[in-house]
Amino acid sequence: MPAVAEAVFVPADPPRTGTLALYGTTEADDHVELVRSTGTRVSRGQVPARKLSVAEALRELTDTFPAQVTDSFRAWQAAALAGIRLVARGRLRPAQSASGYATWRVGPLDQSDQSWLRELAAAMPPQAYAIPINEDTPVRIASPEALVRQFWDAIADTLVRTPAAELAVPGAFATRAPAPVEGSTDWLAEIIRSERAGARVVLRVEPPEDDDEDERQAFRGALQLRSVADPSLLVDVADLWNAPAAVLTRLGQEAETNLLLGLRRGARAWPPLGAALEAAAPTGIDLGDADLEDLLADGAEALESAGIEVLWPTELFGGGLAVKAKAVAAPASAAEPTITLSDLLQFKWQPTLDGEPLTAAEIATLAEAKRPLVRLRGRWVRMDPDVLAKLRRKRERRLTAAEALAAALTGEVEVDGENVEFVADGPVADLAAALSNAANVQRELAQPPELEATLRPYQLRGLGWLAHLTELGLGGCLADDMGLGKTLQLIALHLHLHNERPDRGPTLVICPTTLLGTWQRELAKFAPTVPTRRFHSGSRSLDDLAPNEVVLTTYGVVRRDHETLAETAWGLVVADEAQHAKNPLSRTARALRSVPAPTRVALTGTPVENRLSELWSVLDWTTPGILGSLERFRTKFAVPIERYHDKDATGRLARITRPFLLRRRKVDPGIAPELPPKTESDVIVPLTTEQATLYKAVVAETLAKIEEAQGLERRGLIFSLLTALKQICNHPAQYLKEREPLPGRSGKLAALDELLDVILSEGESVLVFSQYVELCKLLQAHLESRGIPTLFLHGGVSVKERDRMVADFQDGRAPVFLLSLKAGGVGLTLTKATHVVHYDRWWNPAVEDQATDRAYRIGQDHPVQVHRLVTENTLEDRIASLIAAKRELADAVVGSGEAWLTELSDKELADLVQLGKEL
Repeated sequence: MPAVAEAVFVPADPPRTGTLALYGTTEADDHVELVRSTGTRVSRGQVPARKLSVAEALRELTDTFPAQVTDSFRAWQAAALAGIRLVARGRLRPAQSASGYATWRVGPLDQSDQSWLRELAAAMPPQAYAIPINEDTPVRIASPEALVRQFWDAIADTLVRTPAAELAVPGAFATRAPAPVEGSTDWLAEIIRSERAGARVVLRVEPPEDDDEDERQAFRGALQLRSVADPSLLVDVADLWNAPAAVLTRLGQEAETNLLLGLRRGARAWPPLGAALEAAAPTGIDLGDADLEDLLADGAEALESAGIEVLWPTELFGGGLAVKAKAVAAPASAAEPTITLSDLLQFKWQPTLDGEPLTAAEIATLAEAKRPLVRLRGRWVRMDPDVLAKLRRKRERRLTAAEALAAALTGEVEVDGENVEFVADGPVADLAAALSNAANVQRELAQPPELEATLRPYQLRGLGWLAHLTELGLGGCLADDMGLGKTLQLIALHLHLHNERPDRGPTLVICPTTLLGTWQRELAKFAPTVPTRRFHSGSRSLDDLAPNEVVLTTYGVVRRDHETLAETAWGLVVADEAQHAKNPLSRTARALRSVPAPTRVALTGTPVENRLSELWSVLDWTTPGILGSLERFRTKFAVPIERYHDKDATGRLARITRPFLLRRRKVDPGIAPELPPKTESDVIVPLTTEQATLYKAVVAETLAKIEEAQGLERRGLIFSLLTALKQICNHPAQYLKEREPLPGRSGKLAALDELLDVILSEGESVLVFSQYVELCKLLQAHLESRGIPTLFLHGGVSVKERDRMVADFQDGRAPVFLLSLKAGGVGLTLTKATHVVHYDRWWNPAVEDQATDRAYRIGQDHPVQVHRLVTENTLEDRIASLIAAKRELADAVVGSGEAWLTELSDKELADLVQLGKEL
């Protein structure tokens, strides 16, 4: 099924001859005529389409669920699955079509079915019900609700008449419906007569009148008649012959006949009703426990299928009996005043009635119940078999305190594949309440007197939040935007913790090598009384550590010396630029986990760069177990959110992570009002003739190879194609590995020259980012040939040389700073720059924003302009429009990155990389 196809159902008479039309597709083999509403106008026209029979449509709609489909196709997928479920539940009734055909249709629908129908209809996009019409059909717009009902009727008629082997629709659909007899409608006559009758039979279930809870008392099934003309008129059969003439008139002249015919049909559908036919003047039947149980299970549905309505006492379905899950401290740790996240808690079921917990005596009554209904708290309660099974089943399962805390924050826990409401209790409830209290995030602590700085209000709140987590024995991730002072807040936290408890233990800070100097300078500047040492290079020693000392080390050292670091009783461990350990299976992440501490704090401006497993890696380090195992996290959150954009899963994940993840952005009200404005724009540039020729040749050659490849080979070819195309878009010399000539061969280079002419003429400075070191070397040679002083920072530059370059740029000795994205995207303050140029796209907006924040950060007092160079009508142009929707990655918790491109079909990939028609 082409991903671009819109879908609409075309009803017909009889229903099974209807078709599902897929229009807007290149695989059209026919035409349909659509009626659409455009504002106040209604228009009609022929549209190419691919037509599917109902049986074909069911196979198409249920066989596969591609990630990229239109909203209208997805809507009819949902409608098809709902219709199949109705048939599988036996919701079938015989009917007669407008043209006289004997058919099967869906019905009757209960309240939940009706509600689902309304929700489905309301969610349908207009493209899904732009109804196809014939030439002689009046112009009208279809009601989506009516169209879904017609589709369901077509499904019912098709499934009943077609052998399952021929349908090949997933699943077995067992129904109680009799096979239709072609050429004869005798089987239909009785039902149609009752549909047109003046009255319908109703069976009203009545509980015993006595309130002494005697289990020997029987329920009663009273017979009633409901007027078809006036459904609000409901008459007990016992009162039928004494009813006023006006009432009898509204019930119809054949009320007694309708009663007897209805009872006869009902007895065939549900045999216990046959007892009423044995009475001379039937008024009702006694219902034993077995009858009640059968009526609650399948009997009511069977009667409704036979046209007999069943009414239950409202108290049986008003909230009622349910179970919630809870976790309580195991006996061995019950006396402990607090818990740790690794503590094991006992899993228990908590039965409730109307949401209120039952007493021990009431639970015993339920466990001993032998009938389907039992009297509790002055009312009759339906005994749900699932609830009873859970209460009687012995469970040896235990939850860690981390799992229980996550369940308390979301309000539910998964048990045997089912989400069950969770009741927090004891220390877990106290901890969840403390974390959920918004005041704990908003509180401002007085800054430590030793701090040689004045914290801004949001920084004081950050300090209060971090202090609150440490008081609870938990860790968290401070995910403020770059430039908002995460380092300063951590220095303040260190001072605060040691003022509160001087013997707490030293602090270990783990950061990239390039940030060691930054941390040491900031500690010396803002906390000069705190002893500091580096655990790095050849002279690594942890001897004679002071209780309030700060030790600075790198991720590389942690990988090598994690056993040595684990021997020290750290009071606090900090992971700066924590995305360096974003791969949970890497040596770095494993080594980081082996260093124990009562509190762990991660610092990163990008908690999610490419996929949600990175967020798991960060939070499972700061707060172990809060997101469960990695495999469980992928199943419950990563796949539903990244692949299907599941809003429920996103909401659950946000509720768990919110207490442990504090994110403030520069654009948030009141965070950094002194920051000047930032302007971002895409600079669209054309390809030169040389670039276009190379681009087309590489696309043609590589796509041919991709069509023949599979698996890892195919993915490798796609990545190679993307890299080659990006290099060609940058400059042919980069792709061809040439050093010169450079001018006149690249649209991007010409655009950069024009930008620099304007920027430098105004006496301003600029940062130029590229992900390719080789390209930066080409740009440096080109700019130096033009006499423009240029600095170039890449991963091979030493820490000392890096610091000198930063100082030279900030002092204005060179107006252009070339930076490779990986080496210069973090840990630098370059507020001298008022312009940022992204020469090529990383295709990850979080990384680009991080690089931009080298200039747009606290201390910047001039407006900043961001220029993104994008080659017109190329892969870059199309990707630029796609990643615009991914800029809220960290906030909406949606994956990105380039890996998804490898999953595209050959046609989709070709559409993405082909040059536009203009070229």
